[in-house]
Amino acid sequence: MPNNLEITKTAIDDFKEIQRYMLLAKEEHAEKTYAELKKKYISLKAILNVAGVNLSQLDEIKE
Repeated sequence: MPNNLEITKTAIDDFKEIQRYMLLAKEEHAEKTYAELKKKYISLKAILNVAGVNLSQLDEIKE
């Protein structure tokens, strides 16, 4: 079973990946794709916030 550090690292990695995909979707005007990615982004952001991760260093998306 993964420990809290492993879970947090995975969430951070997923968060960064979703951000990259959101930026690409925005550039390509893929509105439906962007909307679906944003749902995952918000979930990961909430998890990381609860874990106490400083999101200002990770957050590239300006909502």
